[in-house]
Amino acid sequence: MTLYPLIFLNNESLRGNSVVVNHERIHLRQQLELLIVPFYIIYGLEFVFRLIAYKNWKEAYHNISFEREAYKNEKDLDYLKRRQMWTFLKYLCLGLKL
Repeated sequence: MTLYPLIFLNNESLRGNSVVVNHERIHLRQQLELLIVPFYIIYGLEFVFRLIAYKNWKEAYHNISFEREAYKNEKDLDYLKRRQMWTFLKYLCLGLKL
């Protein structure tokens, strides 16, 4: 979990896992783009919206735009070097049940 500027790992062994750390660093970048507090507000609202749409906590979580971007790019350790601002927006409407 990432609470700017810290990354919290529930297991010390994850500290050396470059994929997990990269996933959380992507969230740090997203938080900076949105000036931190708005990130958490949008994240929470999007989660609630998706929970209503999917009626499944895990599916709702995995379809939050911030998570979609982070999961899709977590294995690309150079992703943050070339990532453009606001990239999470392209993941916003993907995967919606309409």
